[in-house]
Order: sequence, then structure tokens, then C-alpha cells
Amino acid sequence: MIAKPTPSIIHHFSSIEDPRVNRQKKHQLQDIFFISICAIICGADNWVAVEEFGLSKEDWFTEILGLKHGIPSHDTFGEVYAAIDTDQFSVCFSRWVADLSCITEGEVIAIDGKCLRRSIDKASKKAAIYMVSAWAQQNNLVLGQVKVDDKSNEITAIPKLLSRLDITGAVITIDAMGCQKKIAKQIKQQGGDYVFSLKGNQGNLHDDVKTFFTSSLSPAVAWVRFKLM
Repeated sequence: MIAKPTPSIIHHFSSIEDPRVNRQKKHQLQDIFFISICAIICGADNWVAVEEFGLSKEDWFTEILGLKHGIPSHDTFGEVYAAIDTDQFSVCFSRWVADLSCITEGEVIAIDGKCLRRSIDKASKKAAIYMVSAWAQQNNLVLGQVKVDDKSNEITAIPKLLSRLDITGAVITIDAMGCQKKIAKQIKQQGGDYVFSLKGNQGNLHDDVKTFFTSSLSPAVAWVRFKLM
């Protein structure tokens, strides 16, 4: 087991640049991150709910953070998150979660892409947001997420996500979209193993694998049946 320290939220997110001008810095950026992350972990799913959670725990947050101006408003939370560098936040989040987890030898990390619900904005002609996530099965944690670029696909997002993770000794599973030589090479370089899905439209590779399992010249293969929990 790879044991890791667990530094605070403030420690991990302190490197994010504050996009606000000085006159708008009524609340410390790290306080906004700390309150919002705690609220979201506890089930808040919008900025109003984040503010309400903060107000319900205001004494505790004040004791921990030394708040001078109380809990930020829901507008403040929304404006800050709309202005910060999302890539910086994503990197900090992945590192924080990595310090919370204990990746065991053979840990299965599932890489998958999903469309965020209600992310499409027809009024502004904005397409839906697609995210690629890494789910650690034994830890029951999302280790990190990367937004798929509007004019790209999961193939370009997966290497970026992998580069932010410590996958030493882990087994990475990816669907057929990620069955790429460069991705396989990156996983091995980072010390992991992989299980890829393979579809018939991947030509020669699919034929070679099929031949491996059906040819009388292929070595004996041990079949293992996995029970899905």
C-alpha cells in the first residue's frame, strides 16, 4: 500500500491565482475554496445551497478560518469559480484527492467520459460539457476530472488526466475510445497496467486479438469469471 500524507485543502489550493482586483477581495480565496468544497462534499449542488451550508456552520468556519466578513454570498461563490483558471483548480483537486487516497497494488482505476447533465446552454449556443473522470474502485473516489475541449474528444483528454494521477501499480480500464497506442505507452511509463475494450472497427488489431484466442497455435488461456458487486 502506498501511504501518503493528507495536507489541508488550503495547502493544496493555495497555488491558484486570484483573478479578482484588490477592491473585490473581501473574502480570502482559500476560504472560498474551503467552504465550497466542504459544502459540496455534504451535498450542496448549487451556489445558494453552498451559502446556506456555510451559514449553518458559520461558527465552525469562523473558528477554523478566522473569517472577518462572515460567509460569502452565493453570488461571490459563483463569480469566483467563473473567473478562476479551471485547469489550475483541476490539478490542485487531483493532488488533494491523491493525498486522501491510498492506492493499493492492483487498484482498478476506471477512466470514462460523461456528459454533464443540464450543461447545454441553447440560449448562448453553448454545447454540452463532456468530462473525463478517473474512478478508483477500492477507494470509492473520483481521483480527477478533465474537461473535453469543445473541438476535440476523449482521446486528447485522457492523457492529460493520466498525467495528473499517480497510477503506479494500478490497473487502468478504458473503453474502446481510449484504445490507443500512445495511451497504452503512457500508462506503462507511469507504472500502471491497462485493460482496454476493443471493437471490430479497429481493424487489424481486432483481427489479431481474435486470432490469438481462436487459433490452435495460441497458448493456453486461463479464463477468470469476475463477479460484479
